[in-house]
Amino acid sequence: MFLPTTDEEIKARNLKSLDVILVTGDAYVDHPSFGVALLGRLLEARGYKVGIIAQPEGPEDIKRLGRPNLFFGVTSGNVDSMVANYTASRKKRKSDDYTPGGINNKRPDRAVIQYVNWIKQMFKDVKIVIGGIEASLRRFAHYDWWSDKVRKSILLDSKADILVYGMGERAILEIAERIAAGKSLDGISGTVIWKSSLESVNLKELPNIIHLPTYEEVANDRRKYAEAYRIMVENTEPLKKVVLVQKHDNRYVIQYPPALPLTQDELDELYLLAYTRRVHPYYLAKGPVKAIETVRFSITAVRGCFGNCSFCAITNHQTTHVISRSVDSIIEEVKILTKMPEFRGTIVDVGGPTANMFGLSCPVRNTKGQCLRSCLAPNVCKLSLSGESKNDATDEFIELLKKVKSIPGVKHVFVGSGIRHDLIFASKNADYIISSLVDFTSGQLKLAPEHAHPYVLKIMRKPSAELFLEFKKRFEEAAKRKGQKKYVIGYFIVAHPGEGEKENIYLREFIRKHLGYVPQQVQIFTPTPGTLSTTIYYTGFDPFTGEEIYVERRDKVRNALKENIINLL
Repeated sequence: MFLPTTDEEIKARNLKSLDVILVTGDAYVDHPSFGVALLGRLLEARGYKVGIIAQPEGPEDIKRLGRPNLFFGVTSGNVDSMVANYTASRKKRKSDDYTPGGINNKRPDRAVIQYVNWIKQMFKDVKIVIGGIEASLRRFAHYDWWSDKVRKSILLDSKADILVYGMGERAILEIAERIAAGKSLDGISGTVIWKSSLESVNLKELPNIIHLPTYEEVANDRRKYAEAYRIMVENTEPLKKVVLVQKHDNRYVIQYPPALPLTQDELDELYLLAYTRRVHPYYLAKGPVKAIETVRFSITAVRGCFGNCSFCAITNHQTTHVISRSVDSIIEEVKILTKMPEFRGTIVDVGGPTANMFGLSCPVRNTKGQCLRSCLAPNVCKLSLSGESKNDATDEFIELLKKVKSIPGVKHVFVGSGIRHDLIFASKNADYIISSLVDFTSGQLKLAPEHAHPYVLKIMRKPSAELFLEFKKRFEEAAKRKGQKKYVIGYFIVAHPGEGEKENIYLREFIRKHLGYVPQQVQIFTPTPGTLSTTIYYTGFDPFTGEEIYVERRDKVRNALKENIINLL
């Protein structure tokens, strides 16, 4: 059964009330790729009665399932609402893959704040927990590109009780336990709270406290903003156990250390809960939800990413701690998929943020926490290639794909999520891995070199364009030897900090000379809260080195940089 979304469904389950009601900006898709479904099923498995209100349309809609016994959990959904609603040119998007029928008319701007306000209108004194990507990356004072100003912590703007940042399984269970027992919500790993005074916080039990520059300071001084970002990045690490405090006017935003990553057993359990892997009929009746089509027959094999790309929020949300599921668990999930009537024999993806990080486990990161240097930039740290097997750990991903393909009913297995080709080249078995990947590519292997100019790539923390070309050459040669026509295609970003007209021309000539086609996807860089690239965009310099970096902020010019690329042929 789906988790209930209407009063009729609550009664059908013979329930008088719900313990937790989750509110989301996405349609309710009961699949582990959707955060609300995943947390809802986990709470259910621990004995809590859970309901979901997806894409509420106003305060009255919030009343649909009644008052929860414990709390409301609020998220904008899998996508930041401002990213979902606006293009990189600040124009309103017409479509939304997470809305029935695909029309972008259900998710309000700044959805987390809006949903909390609606809840407070309908229910007084109910506990409200906010989380997900939108809340997580706005937990401190942050630059907001859409309003072009520094905003306060979303916890204060929404007036919620507590914020869960990062992957929220451990935190959400502890919050439920504490509210049920009538205990304080202070001190929970992976959460942020606010206080009017620090006197109410037991500082003796929190020896590692760092005060960030205040909201007033970061809003008026870009050097202070960069300092706050650097301190936050260097100290938001579960093994360092640092508490960060940022004063906002007469209030204090307090971030407790991140929750420890799930163990492999816990991750295995999470993805084998009782998902229907379908859109709930209440929402499906309003139209198809496109987002399910790309993940319905996909497998999450790994969580976390140590890529540390400057423009990517995954590292800040899922952390650099890479946790891989067991092969047995993955095979069990594939068997579940093969029994679904809609399954036609193809597993469209086995991966995660970076698919070929499966099986990799750094001994330093696992015991002391993330190093201050990047694991992959400017070059691959050899410790990043270590794993539990005695063989080269990068082989484990290929062996996993082969085992999945051997399951009865599976005809094809593809890698649809991103891979890091620099990791492959760092392996002693690069030729074997590249040749094997040909067999798990549907026709085009998608890579994201992101740019070609060395200076821009350095700022992005991406490998050289020459390395991309070498991988492309070797992959396509391997495909030709196997009698197959398969190719590597590239994704690119323009208007990223560091790119001006000269660097854009360099990229255009690189594509013209070496690719000979217009790339399928050229994105204009969108500054989103929480990333290094956004900090550089706002401040104009690298917060770690102090190096001044050129930033193009004019929308007309940013659009022109994209046009220069897509009109090159």
